[in-house]
Amino acid sequence: PHSPAQKLVFNRVNGKRLQVLPQQVSAPEECYTLAHEENVRFVYEAWQQVEQQLDGSRSGETTCGPVQYVEKTPNPGLKNFVPIDLEEWWAQQFLAKIGNCS
Repeated sequence: PHSPAQKLVFNRVNGKRLQVLPQQVSAPEECYTLAHEENVRFVYEAWQQVEQQLDGSRSGETTCGPVQYVEKTPNPGLKNFVPIDLEEWWAQQFLAKIGNCS
């Protein structure tokens, strides 16, 4: 019997979701070492602390802690700069690779 194709969901930075239904994707299962998982957990927890401290400093709760960098005099050459949505780019690359394989 055929099982339905897995549904891929890419979470985007702005909270919207890009939903894709590939016909069938068979990828090898990724194996992570204990050291890798510890590193990911460490970075995730440290970043959560930084975000909480930033939120606290914005609301005036604390006077010290992380400071978000903001340029005082913006570079005129970057006036029309648009940052890349890395999640969107990655999703497009992934889908292109799937399209090339089929």
